Amino acid sequence: MSKKAPTEDEKFLFVDKDFLNSPMAQADWSAKKLVWIPSEKHGFEAASIKEEKGDEVLVELADNGKKMTVNKDDIQKMNPPKFSKVEDMAELTCLNEASVLHNIRERYFSGLIYTYSGLFCVVVNPYKMLPIYSEKIIDMYKGKKRHEVPPHIYAIADNAYRNMMQDREDQSILCTGESGAGKTENTKKVIQYLAVVASSHKGKKDSNAGELEKQLLQANPILEAFGNAKTIKNDNSSRFGKFIRINFDVTGYIVGANIETYLLEKSRCIRQAKTERAFHIFYYMIAGAKDKLKDDLLLEPFSNYRFLSAGHVQIPGQQDDEMYEETMEAMNIMGFTEEERADILKVCSTVMQLGNIEFKKERNQEQATMPDNTAAQKVCHLQGINVTDFTRAILTPRIKVGREVVQKAQTKEQADFATEALAKAIYERLFRWILGRVNKALDKTKRQGASFLGILDIAGFEIFEDNSFEQLCINYTNEKLQQLFNHTMFILEQEEYQREGIEWNFIDFGLDLQPCIELIERPNNPPGILALLDEECWFPKATDISFVEKLMNTQGSHVKFAKPKQLKDKTEFSILHYAGKVDYNATAWLTKNMDPLNDNVTALLNNSSSQFVQDLWKDADRVVGLDTIAKMTDSSMPSASKTKKGMFRTVGQLYKESLAKLMTTLHNTQPNFVRCIIPNHEKRAGKLDAHLVLEQLRCNGVLEGIRICRQGFPNRIVFQEFRQRYEILAASAIPKGFMDGKQACCLMIKHLDLDPNLYRIGQSKIFFRTGVLAQLEEERDLKITVIIIAFQAQARGFLARKAFAKRQQQLTAMKVIQRNCAAYLKLRNWQWWRLFTKVKPLLQVTRQEEEMSQKEEELQKAKEVATKFETELKEISLKHTQIVEERNALQEQLQAETELYAEAEEMRVRLAAKKQELEEILHEMEARLDEEEERAQALLLDKKKMQQQMQELEEHLEEEEDARQKLQLEKVTCEGKIKKLEDDVLVMEDHNNKLLKERKLMEERIADFSANLAEEEEKSKNLTKLKNKHESMISELEVRLKKEEKTRQELDKAKRKLEAESNDLQEQIADLQAQIADLKAQLAKKEEELQNALARLEDETAQKNNALKKIRELEGHISDLQEDLDSERAARNKAEKIKRDLGEELEALKSELEDTLDTTATQQELRAKREQEVNLLKRAIEDENRTHEAQVQEMRQKHTQAVEELTEQLEQSKRVKSNLEKAKQALEKETSELTMEVRSLTQAKQDGEHKRKKLEGQVADLTSRFSDSEKQKAELGERCSKITVELESVTNLLNEAEGKNIKLSKDVTSLSSQLQDTQELLAEETRQKLQISTKLRQAEDDKNSLQEQLEEEMEAKRNVERHVSTLNVQLSDAKKKLEEMSGNIEFLEEGKKRLQKDLEAANTQFEEKASAYDKLEKTKNRLQQELEDTLMDLDNQRQIVSNLEKKQKKFDQMLAEEKSISSKYADERDRAEAEAREKETKALSLARALDEAQEAREELERANKALRIEMEDLISSKDDVGKNVHELEKSKRGLEAQVEEMKTQLEELEDELQAAEDAKLRLEVNMQALKAQFERDLQGRDEMGEEKKRQLVKQVRELETELEDERKQKAQAAAAKKKLETDMKDLEGHIETANKGRDEAIKQLRKLQAQMKDFQRELEDARAAREEVLTTAKESERKAKSLEAELMQLQEDLAAAERARKQAEAERDELSDELASNSSGKSALADEKRRLEAKITQLEEELEEEQSNMEILNDRLRKSGQQVEQLNNELQTERSTSQKNDSARQQMERQNKELKAKLQEMENQVKSKFKSSISALEAKVAQLEEQLEQESRDKQAAAKGMRQKDKKLKDLLMQLEDERKQSEQYKDQAEKSSSRLKQLKRQLEESEEESQRATAARRKLQRELDEATEANDAMSREVNSLKSKLRRGNEPSFGSAPRRMGGGRRVVEDASEEEGDAQNDFNGTKSSD
Repeated sequence: MSKKAPTEDEKFLFVDKDFLNSPMAQADWSAKKLVWIPSEKHGFEAASIKEEKGDEVLVELADNGKKMTVNKDDIQKMNPPKFSKVEDMAELTCLNEASVLHNIRERYFSGLIYTYSGLFCVVVNPYKMLPIYSEKIIDMYKGKKRHEVPPHIYAIADNAYRNMMQDREDQSILCTGESGAGKTENTKKVIQYLAVVASSHKGKKDSNAGELEKQLLQANPILEAFGNAKTIKNDNSSRFGKFIRINFDVTGYIVGANIETYLLEKSRCIRQAKTERAFHIFYYMIAGAKDKLKDDLLLEPFSNYRFLSAGHVQIPGQQDDEMYEETMEAMNIMGFTEEERADILKVCSTVMQLGNIEFKKERNQEQATMPDNTAAQKVCHLQGINVTDFTRAILTPRIKVGREVVQKAQTKEQADFATEALAKAIYERLFRWILGRVNKALDKTKRQGASFLGILDIAGFEIFEDNSFEQLCINYTNEKLQQLFNHTMFILEQEEYQREGIEWNFIDFGLDLQPCIELIERPNNPPGILALLDEECWFPKATDISFVEKLMNTQGSHVKFAKPKQLKDKTEFSILHYAGKVDYNATAWLTKNMDPLNDNVTALLNNSSSQFVQDLWKDADRVVGLDTIAKMTDSSMPSASKTKKGMFRTVGQLYKESLAKLMTTLHNTQPNFVRCIIPNHEKRAGKLDAHLVLEQLRCNGVLEGIRICRQGFPNRIVFQEFRQRYEILAASAIPKGFMDGKQACCLMIKHLDLDPNLYRIGQSKIFFRTGVLAQLEEERDLKITVIIIAFQAQARGFLARKAFAKRQQQLTAMKVIQRNCAAYLKLRNWQWWRLFTKVKPLLQVTRQEEEMSQKEEELQKAKEVATKFETELKEISLKHTQIVEERNALQEQLQAETELYAEAEEMRVRLAAKKQELEEILHEMEARLDEEEERAQALLLDKKKMQQQMQELEEHLEEEEDARQKLQLEKVTCEGKIKKLEDDVLVMEDHNNKLLKERKLMEERIADFSANLAEEEEKSKNLTKLKNKHESMISELEVRLKKEEKTRQELDKAKRKLEAESNDLQEQIADLQAQIADLKAQLAKKEEELQNALARLEDETAQKNNALKKIRELEGHISDLQEDLDSERAARNKAEKIKRDLGEELEALKSELEDTLDTTATQQELRAKREQEVNLLKRAIEDENRTHEAQVQEMRQKHTQAVEELTEQLEQSKRVKSNLEKAKQALEKETSELTMEVRSLTQAKQDGEHKRKKLEGQVADLTSRFSDSEKQKAELGERCSKITVELESVTNLLNEAEGKNIKLSKDVTSLSSQLQDTQELLAEETRQKLQISTKLRQAEDDKNSLQEQLEEEMEAKRNVERHVSTLNVQLSDAKKKLEEMSGNIEFLEEGKKRLQKDLEAANTQFEEKASAYDKLEKTKNRLQQELEDTLMDLDNQRQIVSNLEKKQKKFDQMLAEEKSISSKYADERDRAEAEAREKETKALSLARALDEAQEAREELERANKALRIEMEDLISSKDDVGKNVHELEKSKRGLEAQVEEMKTQLEELEDELQAAEDAKLRLEVNMQALKAQFERDLQGRDEMGEEKKRQLVKQVRELETELEDERKQKAQAAAAKKKLETDMKDLEGHIETANKGRDEAIKQLRKLQAQMKDFQRELEDARAAREEVLTTAKESERKAKSLEAELMQLQEDLAAAERARKQAEAERDELSDELASNSSGKSALADEKRRLEAKITQLEEELEEEQSNMEILNDRLRKSGQQVEQLNNELQTERSTSQKNDSARQQMERQNKELKAKLQEMENQVKSKFKSSISALEAKVAQLEEQLEQESRDKQAAAKGMRQKDKKLKDLLMQLEDERKQSEQYKDQAEKSSSRLKQLKRQLEESEEESQRATAARRKLQRELDEATEANDAMSREVNSLKSKLRRGNEPSFGSAPRRMGGGRRVVEDASEEEGDAQNDFNGTKSSD
């Protein structure tokens, strides 16, 4: 398939699939263990793990191969290549910083700037234009779901728009990021997309079509011109945040829009950095304004303006004059008039001209002067005000001091500050006016807005070197937005978990950020940063340093607040945000928060001649002026949260309110998140700074979102996709055929042995934790590599075989060609062949003339025929055209009819098959009907007999009914008693519920009291302010203060009471500790009892915790009351201080008034008016004081009520304690009973151990181990005794667990009833045992279950021991805390004297602790990350363990295969050795033959020499020469012949010798190679043998331990069996006695049952005969298959058994050899040898058993063979029948084919015949259908008859069985009621005993209470004495009184806090304010 090349725009959207599926990358990843390690340059680098050394890891970098060691904690896992460039980073299987950064980097370098991260859409600024915003792309994303298209801002916008339309829910898109990240551009793209998709002029003919969309698009250039500027990071940076709300109607069209702005950076119009610019409009206006307009605006060149500090900074690729024209055009479209535009530009010009006003200092004075007022004249001309008034207002403004107005001269710095503040305020008001004008233009009210879509473009989280007030506000908003994201993200995630039906505990991750948000925005208790800042703004002497000090004092202990390590300035502090720690500098925060202006200038501007300027300064009275700042005193300070109408609003308050509105709108919408990221600060395309991106990912909350994602199941796959991808890992687990996706996935996961914690299976998806899919990918890669290697081997083999066959064919063809060539070469020179070749073409020459004449005649005939054909052709062509048309019509009809015919044919075939089946069934049914009729007749006769028997039974039943009625009466009485008892139980439960509700009401009341107290504090503050304003009420206030002192004394009394109560509680604790000491002595005796009862104490600990919680709540309430008292004291001290100040001021004012009494009459009139006002104010204050006193009285009453309720709760807790003591006594009884049972069990265990010792005499090692275990047991017993002694201290706290004890008693009663029910069931089973023999098996099952219960009890015992250990740890902790408490109390008594000395040392320690705290926090964060990683590693380790187990199994299989291979190699080695020996013997024999031949040759040579010598002698002698010459010649010839023969023999022998030597050499070489191979194999085998030996030793030890466990279990089982047998005998005796009375009643029933059984047997035989006919064939087939499978299994078992036997024998031989070799040198192995010999004997026994099993299996095989033969015979018969059916089917197919042929013939015939044939066929079909219907009706009638008969029979049988069961049930009910009566009596007796114990415990508690009250009085006296001492120390020096009081209060508060901490440590939880 040829892939279509992607277009230009698709390259920047779609990922290259070839890259994702590249096998090279997958192989590289799987071959190397690739991980991420931190890098300074690239952030993270890829590396492969080479070696692990403890906490350090040796790593090789993937890029350059450099090796380095890295800490294990710094390594992060790498995802498989499948996940590279993934579109949604939440799908990454390894979620960490490195993987996220790598994914973003890869996508960015590929041109993919958009990436999803869960709910986020992360956008990286490309710094170049991409072709992905065209109309084509908009059409591509229109109406598509998010997962259908690649990530894009259009997808986010379309998703929000579709959700708004479908769900009718408001939407919001939140764009955040640093400056230059692309927020504004993305908001533009969203608006562009919505303007195209939801334009209101679609399909409409309005004249104003599209005007709103144009205005919406043109609003952006206006806001950019006035609100954007060039910065270092960004050429078009938005210096304000905006929220664009686009309204839509019901149909989805845009109706209107609204824009809200946040935090305009107005300081930019005054000063900028070197390469930065001010707002664009200044540059646009200077560059683009025409001459006339320039003159009107009084514009100058860029360099003349001081506020444009860098002059004309040009933006690359942008012309300011063109942009000026664009903004003017946009204003025109938005409906701005020319006058409005001119006024706007005038205001901009005035802002720049204000910077040109220069002030100078006078010589001798600090007063400022204005030497040159040209710039001031220009400003006044543009703004329409008077120059002299303006200069006077700036240089000598009028300030109201007290009641007089004074002109105050300003310094140069003050004048410069005033002009700069004025410029900022003018520009800010202009920007707000433009925004309101834009909103007015966009707000179209023609159509109703149904819903809206909001786009938030706001600055992201910022961490600079110098962070000021603006950064705090931005980071505060981002905290809120991140909280919204966390909330929405995981709510959506958890909603999906709920949809999919996954078990999940709901977590709200939004609460993680709540502490930081409260630190910033909290209004009071304690106030947050913004509230403190507002509060400081009202103090005249307040500075930034005092603000920071106050912040440190109030919020110093906050979790998210910290002091910086190195204090550069006193105005620095730190806040721990979600993105990191931010250091803030609070310099000039008060001025920034107040934003003061010169109110004289604002008044001038308010009265300007220009209407536009007047509109800008409408709210001039709300400005913070110079006079308000001068006359502001601490008496006029408002509350931080509420402001009045006349007072100014701070910047923090306004911003907080606007942010609250924004968050409410966002909470009411469905949010969509876009996070914009800067890749680098150089504005270069294609470059990505890793550290910069990582920092932004943290700040933008992307990594926070991933952290949240890791808590859940981020990876999810649809069932089909999971099955398709990973079915290869579990191919054998899924059966063939169709299976549901969920079932298939369940089977696959079971096969894969995954940890259940790592996955969840939903309704449509399967969810995984991080890292699981990567592991599955690894396993899949391994599997695929194995398959591909096998496939490659097969393919190569096939290709090789094909090539070989081709070569063979070529060879045969070559032989044929050679043969033919050889034949031709032989014939070419043969004369006859030449003659034949020459004559052959001449044979037809004589016939040419005849043929020519014939051809001419034929030509003429052909021409005539051609003319005829031409004429006919013309006619036929005309006909043909007509016929073709007819044929086409007929073909269309034919196709329709053939389809109908085919359907009819199929129907006919089906009906024929059904007909045959129905006919067969009919025949069977008729036969059965005959049989059933005969049986029915027989049954009628039986029925008559049965009716007679029924009459007898009815009489018997009437008697039994009388007995049943009596039993029912008894049952009713018993049930009445039971109901009464149950009602009592319900009453007790209701009482408990009421108590719980009362506790909740008390808590709610306490909360209300605290809220009322807070309100009262606010009211008291307002009253003090009013008192301070009025001078004449001081004397009355003193009287009132005395009254308040009385109230304070009363409150002190109440406090003393509370302290007395606390002392009572402490004395009670002391008494309880004394009781603990007494109880320790008692509980030392009951060690064994407590060991068994500890399991039940777990439930009681829960109630203990609840009681402790109640105590903590009461203590918290007491501490709250103490804090309230302290706050009232502080308020009183403040009031006294204020009173003194006011007294001094009053005296000064009185003196002034006496001086000015006789001045003028006007002053006297004013004085009279003031006195009237004072009288009115006095009355108002009196009314307010009355209301205040009434409220104070109400508070006192409420306080007394709360105290009474607390006392009641204490009494209730004491009652609970008494009840718990009763429960404790009951538990002690139960523990004693349990100890008896345990002793009996231990005795049985000891008997089993004795038997084991007798049976196993050889097990000496086990006895030694047993002695060790007994020693350990003794040690554990001593530890338990110590633990129980310590546990006694906890029992006092456990006394409060009465409710749980009651539940336990109920559970005991329910268990006893269940026990009785089980006993009754046992009785029923034993009764049935007499009737049915199979119920013996059920008794055996019960026995096994009891054994399991015994094992469970043993396990419970072990759990109790573990719990004891945990309780010991808790006890030790509690003891330590008690010791710490006592030490703390002594330390506090001594610390009161030493605190003043240690304050300085504490400050230094505090700084050290702060640094240590920072370190601890870092370690804490690192440990949290390590914890998460370890959890992930734990899950991975579990998977690895499961994989290792699989590998172990595979390794065992491999071992067996290697053993078989080694045996083969051994056989081959033996053969080779045998062959070598044979060849050596042959070589030796040949060598011997050679030696013999050489010896013979030497002898012949010697003989020859001797003969020569004789010849020479003869010649020399010459005497007999003549005679013997002839003979000598003959002998010579014979000898020469012999010599030649010998030479030939010698040569042959030499050749043979050489061949033998060569063969010998070859054999030697082969032998050496074989020896080397065998030596290697032997070494490998030796190593394998050693490993096997070790494994076998381990296995033997494991088997020994298993044997010991089995023997123990056998002994326990034997003891349990004996007990069960005794119990069974007792039960049988009871049953026999019970059965005697029952047997008489059952005798008659047995007769009836026997008769009924006969009838049932006959019926069953009939049914079986009916069903056997149908199921014989199926059963035979199944049997055949099952037997074949059994045969295969048996053969496999045989083979496996033989292999196991051989292996065992081999192992035995090897082990015996090794033991024999090692026994001499190693005495330590003797014990192991004995064990191995025992193991060998066991293995031999097992071999014998397996041989016996083999014989049994052989017998079974023979039998199965016989059965197979029988089944084969049956199969042959069935095959014959199937062949008959096949032949019938073939005949039918032939008929079908014939019919089809007829159809084809009928196509050429006329329509009428065709229709007639079809009608005939339809008639046949109709007949067949009628026949079928008749047969079906007959069949239904027959079936109905059969059903009716069956129903009648069943009804009769059911009636008989019901009557029998009723009689048995009545008897059982009677027995149960009697047993229940006995139980109720026992419970009544126990309840009476418990009530007696409760009375005794109450008396004890009353005594303890009396003692506690006495101790409390003593403690209160001590507290009063201490307070008096403290007061005496704080009385002197009124001037320093407040500070000393504050210090003393701090000491007391510190002491109380330490006491509270100590108490809370004792209770186990930290105190929470």
